[in-house]
Amino acid sequence: MSVRRLSPNQPESFAFKPEVLKEAQRWMANYPAGKQQSAVIPILWLVQKQEGWVSEPAIRAVAELLGMPVIRVLEIATFYTMFMLEPVGTHALVQVCGTTPCMVRGAGELMDVCKRRIGPHDHRSADGKFYWQEVECMGACSNAPMAAINDYYYEDLDAASFEKLLDQFAAGETPAPGSAIGRQGASPEGGPLTLTDASLYDGSRAKKIKIPNLPSKSSKETA
Repeated sequence: MSVRRLSPNQPESFAFKPEVLKEAQRWMANYPAGKQQSAVIPILWLVQKQEGWVSEPAIRAVAELLGMPVIRVLEIATFYTMFMLEPVGTHALVQVCGTTPCMVRGAGELMDVCKRRIGPHDHRSADGKFYWQEVECMGACSNAPMAAINDYYYEDLDAASFEKLLDQFAAGETPAPGSAIGRQGASPEGGPLTLTDASLYDGSRAKKIKIPNLPSKSSKETA
């Protein structure tokens, strides 16, 4: 487990945007009275979506909103690696998978691209547009190597296709997520080899069945 600390450079304050506060209150309403603190993780996530990261003033604001000790919110924010504790790129947060399936399929080349274009891992690029880090398995092993960029997965990458993605993000575009080679889901390259007949799963072969012991229509009407 790596040690995670708050950035030494913190903003003076934090304020929820009205629409974000409304969404936070909606999350709080999902829980019984007195249990609103259970919404701390989704509310921290809302903070991150608003600011790009979770700052110390934001942690205090979440604690105040939920009536929690600040240290408890700090413990949660520093425990879960999904929460970024320092400013990230304005255009893209790039998370390259470095687990074995991705590494043997070329993740090292993707990391080399990041080092050359963005700089050291866990730091913002000089222009402030990008931030990259190596992460552990994100569950897309069949489509290795891959990277999560902002909220989406980009799979079946190589150095050239990855460079193109970064160019698009640098230009302010949002490329379509998914496989760079047009793979359907996690099927083999070239297309599925099984269940190629849609009638096997679309329900068209289903036969009507009679469920025993159902009440008759007349008894329903009487009731």
